Amino acid sequence: MKPIGEEQQTELAALDDRAVVEYLLQHPDFFIRNAQAVEQMRVPHPVRGTVSLVEWHMARARTHISTLEENISLLVEQATANESLFYRLLQLQTRLASVDSLDAFLNQFHRWARELGLAGASVRLFADRWRIGAPSKFTQLALSRQTFEPIRIQRLGPERHYLGPLNGPELLVVMPDAKAVGSVAMSMMGSDGDLGVVLFSSRDAHHYQPGQGTHLLQEIALLLPGMLERWVERV
Repeated sequence: MKPIGEEQQTELAALDDRAVVEYLLQHPDFFIRNAQAVEQMRVPHPVRGTVSLVEWHMARARTHISTLEENISLLVEQATANESLFYRLLQLQTRLASVDSLDAFLNQFHRWARELGLAGASVRLFADRWRIGAPSKFTQLALSRQTFEPIRIQRLGPERHYLGPLNGPELLVVMPDAKAVGSVAMSMMGSDGDLGVVLFSSRDAHHYQPGQGTHLLQEIALLLPGMLERWVERV
């Protein structure tokens, strides 16, 4: 038979956090039956030293409510942003679907970008994926994959989108006619990113920066190739 002291030590060793939690879950009326003792319980506090169990619980509840409110606000902001992106994309698709020539298509695309406050928008197609060589009248859209590859490695790496500045030689490759370009949003076109490049430009060097959202860019990069096939044949 164990001495009383040893029995108490054994019981305390077995009474870990899990055992206490299980007991409280199985006896939900514990706090009602021991209300007076609960009011006297103190919980460590990083600023005030200790607080009552009731105060500690209320503080946790306030923190939880505050977190929920922040999450709801973020969800509302995201829904509003997504709605705006949806209508912008729908407007672009409607306008591009109504044109009857590639020149009109490119002009409408450029005008849509200007209406968003940008300097413009352009499309370049990889010459090995589209029939745009001479005597085609679409040669101005051709982009050599070999010439573009250093830019892809330097600016995009494994990503499909790039937002930020381009230097002079890089701009001559992708936007040879552009002037006063401060920053660009550049996206690889097609589901595999192998059909060409779509570019939006701004005169503001800080308008496009790494870390900005690319959802609209991605949707446009997927949308354009199918629409371009109305006038340009794929290889």
